[in-house]
Amino acid sequence: MRLVAVVAMCAAGVAAQESNVIDGVVWVVGDNAILRSEVEQERIDAQYQGARIDGDPYCVIPEMIAINKLFLHQAKIDSIEANMGQVEAQVNMQINAFINDIGSREKLEEYFKMTLPEIQDKLRQRVEEQMIVSQVRSSLIDDVKVTPSEVRKYYNSVNKDSIPTVPAQVEIQMITIEPPIPAEMVEATKQRLRDFADRVNSGDADFSMLARLYSEDVESAKMGGDLGFQGRAAFVPEFSAAAFALTEPGKISRVVETEFGYHIIQLVERRDDRVRCRHILLRPHVSEEVKTEALAQLDSIAELVRTQKITFEDAAAYYSSDKNTRMNGGVMANPNTGSSHFEYQDLPSEISKVVYDMKTGEISEPFPMFSQELGREVYCIVKVKNKLPNHKANLVDDYQVIKTMCENNRKETIIENWIKDKIKDTYIMISPEWRNCDFKYDFWIKQ
Repeated sequence: MRLVAVVAMCAAGVAAQESNVIDGVVWVVGDNAILRSEVEQERIDAQYQGARIDGDPYCVIPEMIAINKLFLHQAKIDSIEANMGQVEAQVNMQINAFINDIGSREKLEEYFKMTLPEIQDKLRQRVEEQMIVSQVRSSLIDDVKVTPSEVRKYYNSVNKDSIPTVPAQVEIQMITIEPPIPAEMVEATKQRLRDFADRVNSGDADFSMLARLYSEDVESAKMGGDLGFQGRAAFVPEFSAAAFALTEPGKISRVVETEFGYHIIQLVERRDDRVRCRHILLRPHVSEEVKTEALAQLDSIAELVRTQKITFEDAAAYYSSDKNTRMNGGVMANPNTGSSHFEYQDLPSEISKVVYDMKTGEISEPFPMFSQELGREVYCIVKVKNKLPNHKANLVDDYQVIKTMCENNRKETIIENWIKDKIKDTYIMISPEWRNCDFKYDFWIKQ
């Protein structure tokens, strides 16, 4: 649950208040002090998140905090500051999420025995420090690049047990037909939503029941179309503008078009910069006749390729409606990696189901799938260009994976060396009772 972050952030403060724990400085790094309460707060944070700590938490945690203080100390030297606009945006986003999880501002304040401004201050400090540390780290490693020869050298030198197993992957070519939706179908969809709104306004129907019965947003339909309390950023702009324009609970918006289809929105409640609303989503669909024609056309194209009258690549260029693949031989690109390799769970679910049992070079039967980009159903055939079973990463099939490992190793080495040098050059003081530790880095305790 998202609330766990603010629980961890505030729980130590609440615990200290209730138990009257005497606070005090236990480490000093540069001109940054580490308090006993800071260490306790991080320990509770890890406990709430189920994070494993290898070793004595009262040794591991202060060293971890001290490393962050090194970065903060360097930030002061280099005049690196967080963008406070970004800090405030992230704080507001997280506070809205926390309130949505716990139910209300009042419940949040009651739970932590703090006012909302006090919770915001704690969160603001944490977010600001995280951003500063991230900027300092980035300044050290953002320009790291490795050459192909360095990647090969790294691969040949690394312990083979450290090379990851790459899950089964597949390369897919596709041809897509997107039949145009007649204007009358669009208008019929919009009119159906207007009729729903009229029925609710006249008292003949309940909005949440209509959403359960008819909305094509499957997840929210289960909850009567209820989207919970959300800020503006939670919705696409068109939906957000319509939802936040509503001022009276129970009021229903005009029909709103988004990339997902057409909606009507009902305001349930408004609190400051958040709204709770319900919606009903409908999408215009092509007629069964048009759908049958599209599937028959794809069946004919597949047969032409199977009988070698045309290549799949040429067929994609000539027939496919998909602008992202048609000029690339129909090859799909993985948006997460930029490569043509997909793990099955990264494919659209309709394609994943079709290709799972197919062989390399095989062409599927035509099938429908929902296009997130278009917000409607399209029709496809796919060809399996290549399949890779589970295997240890290698330079031939998984160069990008090995390159990333090599770059990360280089970055880790740079950071490690920087920390060691900064420990030597920075004033460090550790209270005597906190010194008896097996630290990861030497030089904390200077002779």
